[in-house]
Amino acid sequence: MDVLLPLKIAARALRINKMRSFLTMLGIMIGIGAVIVMVAVGSGASKQIADQIATMGSNLILVLPGSTTSGGIRAGGGSAPTLTYDDVKAIRAECPAVSLAAPSVRGTAQVVYGNMNWSTVIQGITPDTLWIREWHTVKGREMTQNDSDTAQKVCALGQTVAETLFGDEDPTGKQVRIKGVPFTVIGVLEPKGRSPQGTDQDDVVFVPITTAQRKLFGSPIPGTVGVILVQARDQSLLAQAEKEITALLDQRHRIGPTRERDFTVRNLTEILAVSQQSAQVMSMLLGAVASISLIVGGIGIMNIMLVSVTERTREIGIRMAIGAREGDILLQFLAEAVLLTLLGGVIGILMGVGSALAISALFGWPTLISAEAIMLAVAFSSAIGIFFGFYPARKAARLNPIDALRYE
Repeated sequence: MDVLLPLKIAARALRINKMRSFLTMLGIMIGIGAVIVMVAVGSGASKQIADQIATMGSNLILVLPGSTTSGGIRAGGGSAPTLTYDDVKAIRAECPAVSLAAPSVRGTAQVVYGNMNWSTVIQGITPDTLWIREWHTVKGREMTQNDSDTAQKVCALGQTVAETLFGDEDPTGKQVRIKGVPFTVIGVLEPKGRSPQGTDQDDVVFVPITTAQRKLFGSPIPGTVGVILVQARDQSLLAQAEKEITALLDQRHRIGPTRERDFTVRNLTEILAVSQQSAQVMSMLLGAVASISLIVGGIGIMNIMLVSVTERTREIGIRMAIGAREGDILLQFLAEAVLLTLLGGVIGILMGVGSALAISALFGWPTLISAEAIMLAVAFSSAIGIFFGFYPARKAARLNPIDALRYE
């Protein structure tokens, strides 16, 4: 027997009832398309989160000032400067898993150039900060250690600030005023885009940390810093570096078993894992909701196949009378169900891919279409055809030939 014969018979049967076949496939088409779109949106969101966190820098650990208690009054996290330059030096020297450590302070101020002005974040840094953040200069020169040591009045602009104040003009070498203090622009940094919190990372002006503390914001306690950025030597050493930093600062700050820490150590890889897990859960939830239409489509196929068995009872009796076996009849109707779902699945895949691309183009949502999702959709549609087509096919195969021939 020709192995393709059941498929040829199934294709002919579907061509005879084109509209009914199309309406039967519609549920599968919508279900497969919806699953692909939902998975693409969820995967795109996960990738966008990973890309945003990657802009913060690789192997990055943040050491933030914690809460303090004075006179029985407990202040919130970051309310007091509890980190010092000596802490930075100790982390560099005594933590083997650490590659770089850099202090930073920040504030907000008005930046003025000519008749243009812009309120933005002013961040005092050392050159290592930009190395840790992997933030490169696209115009001008990079900040040097000498700029920080001698408190030079120089600054590097983020893309947003540069475009707002200077437009198409090259800012390098020009002077801007920050809180009335003149600063020379030495460079413009590459664009970083949005942070994981949704803020514009390019809306910033970097100045030497000593200049920021002496000429712009002051230092509430001499020798203190706002935050410490730390880069581990390797991603596999992030957890070790975090433990080493915590143990070192516990010792330096005399943190005992009963005393609350006055600092916080954050590993951005953990933030990435939590964010991606949330996006994956949402993607799975959306995919599960979309899968309901696949079940509805499968029930529609079972219903139509049962109607087809009833309509073709006499035909089944004739086939059995001329020698068709039970397995042949079973295979014939099963082939029709599988062919219906496969055709619906292919059209659904095209609809899903097209819809995902349209969503990305029209709304700017990130979408990521994976070959695994498409293969899974094809396998799932075939499984639905077999599962929901088996009962009608089995019913057709078990008909009594004499009763079938006498059926009107």
